[in-house]
Amino acid sequence: MSWQTILAIGSGGFIGAITRAYINGLVNKNIPHELPFGTLGVNILGSLILGVLFAFFTYTQFFSLPLKSFLSTGIMGALTTYSTFALETFWLLNQGSIVLGFTNIFLNVFFTILAAGSGFKVSEYFLR
Repeated sequence: MSWQTILAIGSGGFIGAITRAYINGLVNKNIPHELPFGTLGVNILGSLILGVLFAFFTYTQFFSLPLKSFLSTGIMGALTTYSTFALETFWLLNQGSIVLGFTNIFLNVFFTILAAGSGFKVSEYFLR
């Protein structure tokens, strides 16, 4: 891996992590909830954007490897929060909130797959 790609991933990770913290903070401050909707929101948003990006990567030649790495591995990798989702789900289950825990699993898995596929298919339609 080139130093340009490594720098691109690190720079993108910085942006994605800050964006994730900002969105989580907004959700937690403004929406009363028992489920971790901030994490759900960034996972859905990130999956949608990643689907769009991969359609562009597939059907255009606009993106260099460092730029692809900056956007996908860097920004989207730090924005989406699977490890946070896993820990929050564990906490719900460990506290005896079985229904909330499995609801969280379903919502994250279903909607992130739907968002990624939708982002790809809609973008594919316009790029073909």
